[in-house]
Formats: sequence, structure tokens, C-alpha cells
Amino acid sequence: MFDVTRYARAADSIVEAGSFLYQRGWSPATSSNYSARIDGEHIAITVSGRHKGQLGAGDVMVVDLAGRPVQSNCRSSAETRLHTILYEVFPEVGAVLHTHSVKATVLSRLLTPGQPLELEGYELQKAFAGVETHESVLTIPVFDNTQDIDALAQETGDWFRGHPDQPGYLIRGHGLYTWGNTMADCLRHAEAFEFLFECELETMRMRP
Repeated sequence: MFDVTRYARAADSIVEAGSFLYQRGWSPATSSNYSARIDGEHIAITVSGRHKGQLGAGDVMVVDLAGRPVQSNCRSSAETRLHTILYEVFPEVGAVLHTHSVKATVLSRLLTPGQPLELEGYELQKAFAGVETHESVLTIPVFDNTQDIDALAQETGDWFRGHPDQPGYLIRGHGLYTWGNTMADCLRHAEAFEFLFECELETMRMRP
């Protein structure tokens, strides 16, 4: 059983995040999915197929860390396990956001398969916890897209157990996953990533 008051706070944070992300064009139509931790065994997560710019309390449900609905007849996203695996790997994580921005999608397709995105020399790298200077390299893995979500959840979980300081990853031609201890942290990460993705794409355009 989960605490209803904590669920309500988590649902409110998801609804507010949806409005913010949709207005910036990072979660078009019914794409994307968002979640927030309720306790050690449950998360609140968006119901599948809901418009992210028009979310209400009825568009958020509860699942356990195996991705099973709790006290709900609704269906969460097919990508729910990509959320719950992050809560399993990182017990301190309080929120996970998955967005479908144009820049994240295009940039992930331009990188050579197997090549991570490396961000270096940007002052805004300091938006991520633990980064104290632009004189550092932030490595963002890019996983190939697949409809086998259980396999991808296993792959990402294994990778992040070995790289616990990473704040996000890309799925090729699909979008961004990022997380934080709070929803505010998570939204800051999403905003910082979008700025950095735009810088990388603009740099590619300017290179001869």
C-alpha cells in the first residue's frame, strides 16, 4: 500500500512537468512519459497515450517497481520498465523524465552506432550534480532503439550500475531519459540537456 498524500504530491509534480515540457515542444502530442517516486516500492507515472500538455490527476497512475499497476485499471507506458529500473539502480532518485524533442532525436541519429555523446567545455555542464567545472567531459550513452523494452531496461540498468554518476541517456531516433533526486532537479537536467544538444547541433552545422 502507498501513502495517498505522497501520491497526490507526486502526481501534481508530474502534471506541472508535463505543462512545462509540452510548452517547450519537448513532448509533442502523446509522446513521452514521466514518473515520480512515492516510496521505496511505488512510483507515480503517466497513463499511456495521454496528451502531456493537458495532464490532470486522472492521467497519472501508480505502479510498483516491477511495473505492475497498483489499484488502477489503467495502463502505463510500454516503457515503464525504463523508469522503474532507474529507481532500482539509484535509490536516491525521486523523478524520471522521458522526452521526445527534435534536437535529442536528431542528434542521437547523427552519432555513429556505439559512439556516446561527449559534452566538453560547456559552462552549463555545471547544471548536473557533481560537475564543478567546464573542464570536464560528460559522457552520454546512446542506446539503440528497440521494442523489446525488457531487454533495453536490462541493458541500461547494467550500464548505469557501472556508471553511477551519469545524469541521462539517449535512445537513437527516440529521445532523452534523465532523472534527479527531485522533480526540480530533473527538469533542470532536461533544460540543460536541450541547451547542450542545440549547441552540439549548431557546432556540427558550422564545421566545414
